[in-house]
Amino acid sequence: MIGVFDSGVGGLSVVKELFKSLPDRKIIYFGDTARLPYGTKGPDFVKKYSSKITEWLLEKGAGIIVIACHTSSAQAADFLKETYKDIPIFDMITTCSGKIAKFKNLGIIGTPGTIKSKSWETHLLRENPSANIQSKACPLFVPLVEEGWIDKKTTKEVAREYLKDFKNIEALILACTHYPMIEKVIKQTANCKVIDPAEILAKELKLFVEKNSLKLERGESEFYFSDEPYHLDKISKLCLNQKIKPIISDPF
Repeated sequence: MIGVFDSGVGGLSVVKELFKSLPDRKIIYFGDTARLPYGTKGPDFVKKYSSKITEWLLEKGAGIIVIACHTSSAQAADFLKETYKDIPIFDMITTCSGKIAKFKNLGIIGTPGTIKSKSWETHLLRENPSANIQSKACPLFVPLVEEGWIDKKTTKEVAREYLKDFKNIEALILACTHYPMIEKVIKQTANCKVIDPAEILAKELKLFVEKNSLKLERGESEFYFSDEPYHLDKISKLCLNQKIKPIISDPF
């Protein structure tokens, strides 16, 4: 079984890609809606709850962990991989950066925590030292998505304000799993290729499963949230083309 976690509903955009790559495999999802957003929290907080959630997913029977949160990927992935050495852990940055580094002029948008960590820049420059990278924190995107304001005028205005300073970029990385839900708005403003790392992660996970001949559990996926998520019906339909039944549980 695949365990997936995020600070809220954003990780459903990752589940969407996992369903495409590994259909019918059972996923157990945890969205920490009681403590969102992680992007404005400190590193110690993010590491603490990323660890608690990972432990909880493993207790539920997950054999693979997907960190469907760029902030947790930036601030907690190394710690989790060191702590759970026998568990395959896929995160949004190290899993994907090698596939993106071919671009010389890149833009990155993410939460303040992800941008401040410079984790994406570190991994991209390791792969391509000559890359030119511009980055921008876009904290308002997360609450707009959580509110279900996917195509509102306000969302378009916020996107224009955030993206106006990017110059001559070939591609823009959506370094937050909430952002693919407003990808259409971002594309209309960015005027360049827009990259959703979730698509890359899902393909890499599929290759890992096939290479290691893993027999992942099949069955109906389960979706847990630590508090009632806003507009879940609209967002789950947008991501998964179906309504999901949330299980509200805060084990922490």
